[in-house]
Amino acid sequence: MMPKLKRLNTYRLLNIPVMLMTVGVVGCSNGNQTRETTTTSSKPEVVASNSILCDLTQQIAQDTVELTCLMEREQDPHTYNMTPSARKAMETAALILYSGYKLAPGIEGVVEAMDTTAPKIAVYEEAVPEPILAGHHHHHEGEKHDHEEENKHQGEEKVANTEGLEPDPHVWHNVQNGVAIVEVIEAQLAQFNSEQAQLYAENSEQLKEQLGKLDVWVKQQVATIPAAQRTLVTTHDAFNYYIQAYGFENSGALQGVSTEEKPTAARVKELVANVQANQVPTIFAEATANNQVIGTVAREAGVKISEQKLLTGALGAEGSGSGTYIGMITTNTCTIVNGLGGKCTPF
Repeated sequence: MMPKLKRLNTYRLLNIPVMLMTVGVVGCSNGNQTRETTTTSSKPEVVASNSILCDLTQQIAQDTVELTCLMEREQDPHTYNMTPSARKAMETAALILYSGYKLAPGIEGVVEAMDTTAPKIAVYEEAVPEPILAGHHHHHEGEKHDHEEENKHQGEEKVANTEGLEPDPHVWHNVQNGVAIVEVIEAQLAQFNSEQAQLYAENSEQLKEQLGKLDVWVKQQVATIPAAQRTLVTTHDAFNYYIQAYGFENSGALQGVSTEEKPTAARVKELVANVQANQVPTIFAEATANNQVIGTVAREAGVKISEQKLLTGALGAEGSGSGTYIGMITTNTCTIVNGLGGKCTPF
């Protein structure tokens, strides 16, 4: 039986056996509600900033910690504002896991300024120390993407010219980065709760094995898209890691790496021209973004917009097919593959 959901997205897993890869185990409730002031649990408290980190942490820790997720599912991390109850949860936590790379400015500034003895881990920064820089990942029109060369020179590019560029925080869309995220979480859990280190290692290995299979599966699905149609156009610049890892061309996005950026009329015109020039069959809206303008691009370019929205910064609803990290990747992949003329088979 699933545990009852507590306030402030708190996961209280009290002696309930949890299957490692169970879909929908992690649940979120209203992050603006007040966290309960009393608890009978003696388990160490862990705070994770978003639903992706919460899902992976829960799969590794199972019922050995009391896990609090600060954001609700389907919450855009770029626009999240810290609540008093969320701040209180962090003040009592033994471990704080947050994204880093300015994915959620409303959390990161507070976390970094907190006076606490608890470790504060910017998980994505630890997992992917050499991120894609906004601006370096775009292709010139007609230029094919050489992934081996890009990986080889990624660090050189970062040093060569970083003025005005920002690290792209959406690292999890490359499943290999997901593996690195799991490793960071497992190491941090083992360090502060060493009695459970063996369990964390075992669960982490099982999860990484599943992610390895997922990475292969994504590549197989993408291979069914006609090569000339592997161009991805989205609302905001959230899929650079996916594009780089899985062989797509990037015809651009309306917004940069944050959904708070407002697209200009010139940017809309430029994107319409790119879509038409590259004969893109479908463009994609996002579940946590304002998609009004991307609809305008679709109409002016004369292309269809996918009925299924992509998940960018948060998991889907609890119990849905996109309610876990693995579910998020499979759902997005099938949406993209089917929308661009391929044929997606179940993972």
